[in-house]
Amino acid sequence: MEGMAGQKSSLVWTVNIAAFLLVLLWTIPTLGLLVSSFRDRDQILTSGWWQSFSPSTATGFVRTGTGDDAVQRDGVYVIEGNVLAEGQSLIGWGTRAREPAAYEPGDTAEIGDGWQVTVAADGTYRMTSDAPFEMRRGERIFVTTGAPARLTTENYNRVLTAEGLGRAFMNTLTVTIPATVIPILIAAFAAYALAWMEFPGRAILTAAVVGLLVVPLQVALIPLLRLHNDLGIGKGYLGIWLAHTGFGLPLAIYLLRNYMIGLPREVIESARVDGATEFQIFRKIILPLSFPALASFAIFQFLWVWNDLLVATVFLGNTREQLVMTGVLRELMGSKGGEWEILATSAFISIAVPLLVFFAMQKYLVRGLLAGSVKGG
Repeated sequence: MEGMAGQKSSLVWTVNIAAFLLVLLWTIPTLGLLVSSFRDRDQILTSGWWQSFSPSTATGFVRTGTGDDAVQRDGVYVIEGNVLAEGQSLIGWGTRAREPAAYEPGDTAEIGDGWQVTVAADGTYRMTSDAPFEMRRGERIFVTTGAPARLTTENYNRVLTAEGLGRAFMNTLTVTIPATVIPILIAAFAAYALAWMEFPGRAILTAAVVGLLVVPLQVALIPLLRLHNDLGIGKGYLGIWLAHTGFGLPLAIYLLRNYMIGLPREVIESARVDGATEFQIFRKIILPLSFPALASFAIFQFLWVWNDLLVATVFLGNTREQLVMTGVLRELMGSKGGEWEILATSAFISIAVPLLVFFAMQKYLVRGLLAGSVKGG
């Protein structure tokens, strides 16, 4: 029954389910980064991103004033202050770290040496004593506070301006778009020639392309950079475009050639009999039929170039005007390691674009994976 017309084979369902699970696994942490990018540091440290839309609680302590801050009223020495920050509400308070909510707002507790402390619901505290306070450091009042859900765009303002991610975003787009389009254009012509055109040395060229797939990228970095410097195109966009094109061409040619060679021979032969030139066959027949494979490679190439750091560092540089997004993220991880709101915002901006590309091209990626393996799917 699986081979009947209109019936999808099990491989079709397997590929679609695998693609759905991949998208789901990628979407959940990305959603977490998106939500965290609108939260401040305290919210990120005290609760998970899934709790962003519910009030959050936190514990901490506040030191009271010292003996020098005390004033005498009606024969009683008094120290006053407030334990709450702006936007916080008091849930409970205590005098020991193990019991930060031992007392309700408005309760009075004995601290020692005849001292009493009262913390009101609005956060104001009043510590009293019949004798002068003899302390150089204030007493600690532990509090359990609540804060309403709050989202802010301050993280984006800081990341895109002060941290330089806005400039790096444009640099990354400038590198990625040409480095994706150029190898696809070249590889499409080369793949068609290797698949459907007869010429001496075709088998050797195909074998050479396959052999280049196993050459480590790191082996070619320094020799290629020296060549670029000799030609005067080092440390610039042209140099990095050519580098990504060279590193991506073997895989592109290999994938497209294997796809094109599986296209119906009858269609191509009929076009030749009707007098179509090789370029007309390539433009009007091969390219439309090969769009799923072209889109699949475009996804792979785009993701690889967008997330690249090594090639960008070697062929573009590390100055502030040349850094791509991965370079800025590397610096932020070192200098802003504790500012999780900045890292979350930067990471989301970095991953949002390739995620949108993956969603937009997902159906073509599935078609490319199924091509040549499933008939009638």
